[in-house]
Amino acid sequence: MLFDVTRGELAGIFGEGRIATLPATAFPPAAADTEGVRLLQTVGVPTGTLLLRQPDEHDGLLPLVQDVVCIEDFEGAAEGAGDWPVIGWLLNAHLALDPISGKVHAFDPDEETVQEIHTDVSSLVQVTLRFQRLLDEFTFSGDEGDEGDEEADFERLDGAVDRIREETSSIDPLPFQDDETVWSVVGDEIAMGQRFKGNSAGARSVYG
Repeated sequence: MLFDVTRGELAGIFGEGRIATLPATAFPPAAADTEGVRLLQTVGVPTGTLLLRQPDEHDGLLPLVQDVVCIEDFEGAAEGAGDWPVIGWLLNAHLALDPISGKVHAFDPDEETVQEIHTDVSSLVQVTLRFQRLLDEFTFSGDEGDEGDEEADFERLDGAVDRIREETSSIDPLPFQDDETVWSVVGDEIAMGQRFKGNSAGARSVYG
């Protein structure tokens, strides 16, 4: 694993109620005992920006890539990609786990493109954790009449997003390998003051 991520760390930040997991039984048998699946089962990911796919209520299995997209439309898809389990959803892309390499791929059905976005599941957990924590904890000054304060707020926010990009990329270059990855788009949206929701400090200061 590229990143040291633990259930205790996630629970300490978000609380147990905001951590989503996937059971090993939801994966094809060949994938169930892989390191990535064990992380999704025991550590999980914080809910919010990233949505984990729920297993089918009848057979308890996750869909495969070939169940959610027409795999023949994706020229860059690796051989056998249609059999990868779909573990989540980010923006408009299906996230799929390649059990053999351990990498996470993003399939965009609108653009018919596929990208490698994580070298392993620990990277997925780490990036989700850091962005979700920023959304939960960042506070704007709240003084709408002071353009100087507002500009300073967005400079701080942009700097925080940049640090996540840089510190992640020094270990795993895939999430932010270019401006078109789903995580790059999410980072840009956060830097513009979007995605602050619910009872977070940022949402309260932005929306009152």
